Amino acid sequence: MAYRNLEIAHRGAVRTITVNRPDKLNALNRDTLNELTLAFAQAAQDDAVRAVVLAGAGEKAFVAGADIAEMNAYTPVQAQGFSRTGQRLMTSIERLGKPVVARIQGFALGGGMELAMACHLRVASEKAKFGQPEINLGLIPGFGGTQRLLRLAGRSAALELCLTGATINAQRAYELGVVSRVVAPEALDETVDALADQLAAAAPLAAAGILDAVLQGGEASLDQGLEFETQGFALMFSTADMREGTNAFLEKRKAQFKGA
Repeated sequence: MAYRNLEIAHRGAVRTITVNRPDKLNALNRDTLNELTLAFAQAAQDDAVRAVVLAGAGEKAFVAGADIAEMNAYTPVQAQGFSRTGQRLMTSIERLGKPVVARIQGFALGGGMELAMACHLRVASEKAKFGQPEINLGLIPGFGGTQRLLRLAGRSAALELCLTGATINAQRAYELGVVSRVVAPEALDETVDALADQLAAAAPLAAAGILDAVLQGGEASLDQGLEFETQGFALMFSTADMREGTNAFLEKRKAQFKGA
């Protein structure tokens, strides 16, 4: 389908979803949130898609935040609905069951940082900037920023970034565990493409199992998480991909996974 605020592209089993509002620094308004929700639902349902790259159009921003001009007119009830729409999107990305890589070339602030944190891996240009500046608007993060930042970087970093509204560079984001990799701007596309291709070539059922184990286990006790892992490990032995992977190893050839 045609989107007003997104561009969709394909390269093999990798689907790239690009927020395309460069004149607004790709800010997230309600329509864009709804389109992203639909685009990720379609990616989840399409068996030909094994990995997703999320990007922002232009050179200045991944996503610079939520659309403040739109938010400024909200009533408390409308703001609650907007927050829940954003949180549902972030949760759907996190629980997609397929690896999602954020390609971050510029500003990832507010809702943009929250969107990046919902992805499973984040590759940033050295020029990227991150922050949760909502306090400067008299607000708190509304798309999961307090919670995912807490889980990724710890309480101290979450409190410092959210309470000060400070902007940090890509290297500092990497040191805090917010970013997976930092690369030179000219290497960003090559790095993201190679990572996405690697993820798309992996066993899709195993990838989904790993995502489930890490996400579910991270919210459970260690004993519960270990049991969840054991059950997932055992389940893989019912798959053709597991037999293909082990046979390929023994036969010294490259495995061809089919998601079965």
